[in-house]
Amino acid sequence: MPPLPLLQACLNGNRPARSHPALPSTPAELAREARASVAAGAGALHLHPRDAESRESLAPEVVAAALSAVRSACPGVPIGISSGFWILADVEAQLAAARAWTVRPDFVSVNWHEPHAIPLAETLLVLNIGIEAGVWTAEAALAFLSWPGRDRALRVLVELPDREDVLSDAADILALLDRAGAAAPRLLHGEGRSAWPLLREAGRRGLASRIGLEDTLTLPDGTFARDNADLVRAARAVLASPG
Repeated sequence: MPPLPLLQACLNGNRPARSHPALPSTPAELAREARASVAAGAGALHLHPRDAESRESLAPEVVAAALSAVRSACPGVPIGISSGFWILADVEAQLAAARAWTVRPDFVSVNWHEPHAIPLAETLLVLNIGIEAGVWTAEAALAFLSWPGRDRALRVLVELPDREDVLSDAADILALLDRAGAAAPRLLHGEGRSAWPLLREAGRRGLASRIGLEDTLTLPDGTFARDNADLVRAARAVLASPG
């Protein structure tokens, strides 16, 4: 049987700190959840560093503490962070934050519908940090495809929202990328109600995907997940299932 495509664990996202008992916030909590998720089958990690008040942050000391703890717990596993514009809603401040990182992530997700996308992506390339280009809509995909650096992206995240009727939208965006000959691998994922349908669709298409408490708090049968590792185990079982 060929190896399964990449499964990334998204550990916390922008959820409120008390939205799940296992949702990690501190470096130690992120390290705990990361270690268990990798043991359960995750091949990469995505996280949102948070400060002492559990606020998402791109500050160098906050990013360094989170990355150092997770790297110590999961040596050799690629680790990425978010650059969501809600974290630091200032283009120049985002660029300055990235340049100031003393401990750098392996990759950063950059949402292509946000105003910092291209300048941040180009800054990250100079810093030798990988780019996950987040495309939530066909319009965002077209904007990414028009960027001269598109083939230098580590991967394209095709991200669909919390609703049930997402498979046709996913197919349209993926077809758009394919027709344009975009070289970067695709990672397909959803959130809330779309998380498990899109993970199954990723498995059907042989694409990378992701799962974790950022994207959903429930298992495929609707029961509450214990932690990130619980979701990763369930995702691996779904991806390994025939059909």
